[in-house]
Amino acid sequence: MLRWVGISMLTAMLLAALPGRADTINVNGADRSFIVMRSPKKPAPLVVVLHGKTQRGADMVTRTAWPLIAKRDDFAVVFPDGLNQAWADARPDERRAGGGPPEGTDDVAFIAALVDKLVQDGTADAKRVYVSGISNGGAMAMTLVCNRADLFAAGASVIMNLTEESAAACHPSRPLPMLMMNGTVDPLIPYEGGRGTSYFAANGYWSTAKTLAFWRNVNGCATADAGVTELPDRNPDDQSTVTLISSRCPAGHDVALYRVNNGGHRMPGMFPDARFPKIAAALLGPQNGDIDGAETIWAFFSRFP
Repeated sequence: MLRWVGISMLTAMLLAALPGRADTINVNGADRSFIVMRSPKKPAPLVVVLHGKTQRGADMVTRTAWPLIAKRDDFAVVFPDGLNQAWADARPDERRAGGGPPEGTDDVAFIAALVDKLVQDGTADAKRVYVSGISNGGAMAMTLVCNRADLFAAGASVIMNLTEESAAACHPSRPLPMLMMNGTVDPLIPYEGGRGTSYFAANGYWSTAKTLAFWRNVNGCATADAGVTELPDRNPDDQSTVTLISSRCPAGHDVALYRVNNGGHRMPGMFPDARFPKIAAALLGPQNGDIDGAETIWAFFSRFP
């Protein structure tokens, strides 16, 4: 209980330091909103954090460690908002649970314009821009790597796999380091592919193994695992563990998978990732507490200028 109280107090302090309202940028005639935390160091590395479906950028501020890590390590982080609380990634509508953004939404253009704005105003170092997303945001992160690899130094996708359609549409202009983080009992995006066990799940997902193989192929890596490392079980109460599966890749083309054993459709970490944790556990499965998702992703990103 004390741990959660401490985290809540730190988060409240960080929120007080954020702008009172979201900034906006006009893209294709629509005002698009975002929250940005700037670093005292200018220009600084920039992480674009994409929320999951039914969420907003503000949820990533309060329910992940990104603000704390950015403040500690002096990098900038931006939390954009998807329209209708969703992202227009490369999946077709039948691969989505529920409705998506308005027809014609171009979120690749939105994120590209947002990155350009933050580079031009001196906030971001153009050579150190990274993109990370969870769930629908994870699909959008992969879509951005596929379409605008020139903008980013590395990418990360949490609790998401490719589909046949999103893989066919993926033609990165250059290899980028990629990190994946998927749970083995995810009821929405099944680890083994196909359709999840949730009533809200859609069909047609690749397995995590096939998605990992895709990124290894794109990055010119060997097909076999380079190493399998069982990470320390720091939180036995969560009944979940994490395995790091590494790849043998050319320098700077790294591909890594964090397999969350008995992990659900959740972001690993010490932060409660939902407003009602018990309901989230019932609908989305267990949340792992052995690693922090944001901390792990930043440790990966920071290796690639």
